[in-house]
Amino acid sequence: MATFATSEQLLVIIDPAARQADGESVRIAKDVLSAGAAAKVCLPEGPEEFARALGRRGSRRPVVVGDDRALVQAVTLLHRRRELAGCALSVVPVGETALAESLGVPGGAVAAARAVLDGAERRLDLLVDESDGVVLSTLGIPPAPVRAAAAAPVPVASGRTWYRSLVRTLAPRPPRLSSIPSPGPARLRVEVDGRTVVDLDHPLEAVTVTPGTGGHAEVEVRPLSLGAEATPLRASGRAVTVTGTDFRYRADATVSGPVRRRTWRVLEGAWGLVLPSA
Repeated sequence: MATFATSEQLLVIIDPAARQADGESVRIAKDVLSAGAAAKVCLPEGPEEFARALGRRGSRRPVVVGDDRALVQAVTLLHRRRELAGCALSVVPVGETALAESLGVPGGAVAAARAVLDGAERRLDLLVDESDGVVLSTLGIPPAPVRAAAAAPVPVASGRTWYRSLVRTLAPRPPRLSSIPSPGPARLRVEVDGRTVVDLDHPLEAVTVTPGTGGHAEVEVRPLSLGAEATPLRASGRAVTVTGTDFRYRADATVSGPVRRRTWRVLEGAWGLVLPSA
């Protein structure tokens, strides 16, 4: 894992949804980062400004202050520009941050900001599809329903409580859960490195794909249970192809589709995330 000098310059990109969701955590993160390094702070108002700021980072190391969608957005932009290999990305999670924390990023603003300053880069595998979509952690078919983000209560001096909606403005919104049909048994062909794991004549409950280690994806296929719980089928490989009739999938925090065929390939050590030093 590569370490960084505290004299290194940072580009701190504060996602607009983070400013709405938890302004106090944003302020704390900004103060800690600015006290520990030469930091240029950017406050983009939308995805175009976010992309422009990231593209003009120069020699500064990018730090995203925001939720999981902001992290995925940054990785996607860098991948599509073919700049992931030379960029160590840092994140201070604010908002919905289960993905970032599952990757090892500390949950609190102070701890995460200190990891940005004192941590080390860890190279991670990445799943990439033929449309340049990325998966950092988990791919699920069909997409499991996700609870809508709750409103965040923010106390103010007058004693009243205002509720700020956690509106995502950085990336395109996923379809509303009500617009996604309730997932029933799926009939999919799942191939790993060209070998068929399950074919269309076997109804499935779910397929899960995660980047593993050493350039391999871990695949779990759950057949439809008729009575006793069916044993999951597992496989590992560098390329996973799923074929079926108009299926949707959840890649990290975003629902995509419907599609009839999609292939994900593993890029070994494709991106770097700054995490606390061991």
